Amino acid sequence: MFVAHAPAIPDLLKRLAPEEVGAAVAASTPDERGRYVHWDKLRHLPPPSGISIEQWWLKIKLARANERRGFPLTDTYGRRFGFTLPDVVLRHLHYIDQHCSGEVAMEGVVTSEKEAGRRFLVNSLMEEAIRSSQLEGATTSRRVAKEMLRSGRSPKDRGERMIANNYRALQFMREDLTGELTPEAVLELHRIVTEGTLDNPDGAGRLQRPDEERVAVFDRDDREQPVHRPPPAEELPERMAALCRFANGVEDKEQFVHPVVRAILLHFWLAYDHPFEDGNGRTARMLFYWEMRKQGYWLAEYLPISRLIYKAPAQYVRAFLQTETDEGDATYFVIHQLKVIKQATEDLHRYLRRKIAEQGDLKEMLHATEGLNGRQLVLLTHAVKHPNHTYTFRGHARSNRVTHETARSDLGDLADRGFLLRQRRGRTYLFEVPPDLPERLRESSR
Repeated sequence: MFVAHAPAIPDLLKRLAPEEVGAAVAASTPDERGRYVHWDKLRHLPPPSGISIEQWWLKIKLARANERRGFPLTDTYGRRFGFTLPDVVLRHLHYIDQHCSGEVAMEGVVTSEKEAGRRFLVNSLMEEAIRSSQLEGATTSRRVAKEMLRSGRSPKDRGERMIANNYRALQFMREDLTGELTPEAVLELHRIVTEGTLDNPDGAGRLQRPDEERVAVFDRDDREQPVHRPPPAEELPERMAALCRFANGVEDKEQFVHPVVRAILLHFWLAYDHPFEDGNGRTARMLFYWEMRKQGYWLAEYLPISRLIYKAPAQYVRAFLQTETDEGDATYFVIHQLKVIKQATEDLHRYLRRKIAEQGDLKEMLHATEGLNGRQLVLLTHAVKHPNHTYTFRGHARSNRVTHETARSDLGDLADRGFLLRQRRGRTYLFEVPPDLPERLRESSR
């Protein structure tokens, strides 16, 4: 993928005559018509009346320079990256503030973190684990991957291992990575993500070393010419320490960085430094989820962001390259990621509404199924809401205060109908919930 380098302000001042600079500054059009356009696209657009393309770009660059906010990431020449906050960024941030934190209201239903996590969203965590791995080469199908995660069986190949690792890393991020971010924590996160998947197993959980061939980033369609060469391995320990200081807000006490913007910049930072032999993208996305959760955007960890990137990888790469080719202006990447977050949030809300509707239909489905007694109706209602629960004769007998034989009859009948899956462990029978139980109930009620 080719993205033209944008002329910097000093270059434009050299090219343009003083009167052309004055005309550019005095031009009535303050921006690129409400969009945040890179030079690569702008140079093909008709400029405002009375000025040239380069004058228009100078006008835009001067306006952006006045609004630019720096952050501590530097390029390979020591130049700091920065970002701006145009209206498009502020609109997306407002939406995410409303829809990814606190309690989430949807058509009369208020969903809290505790309730949603228990009832609806495990499937979304699985989706992110799968798609994030597929972005980096896992070929396992969604159906097989979800069966593996639901059953807890061991991975059979490298693709399944990548997916299982991602799922473990999401759990580690949520349960163990609760304090400030440290280089050691990032390394542990990377170790979990890549364990058992690298050609060089020693590369898991450590930075690349100066005596190793440095990784580069290539376009999917062109494996000859790298689109990004990360900084030297000698710099990685200090750059990782600086990333953690930024994540913890150590050096920006006088400048407010919106938490969502900080999370996106962490993602970009680790992807830019590319400190690991492999697994950089997956680790970068984990840091994004970590920052969002730490700042109270609890719904963000359930957003299948990687699914949207997987569907349009060229847009992700283009936003990254636009930042690199326009003096480290990370606004391009921020806008791209905000759009992805907003789309993922909308998709997740549609999923939640569908699940809530399914819960509302549950009573009708159950009562339309002939031959179920009251105890079985209660158990199936519980099973739909708690798909990871396992039932036993003893537990069913205690819960309903019935005899062991009655419990055997109830659970055996549900297993015979296909509403539970019967397994024998030693002398004990266990009854598990099939992943498609709602569909089975719907089919039986017709």
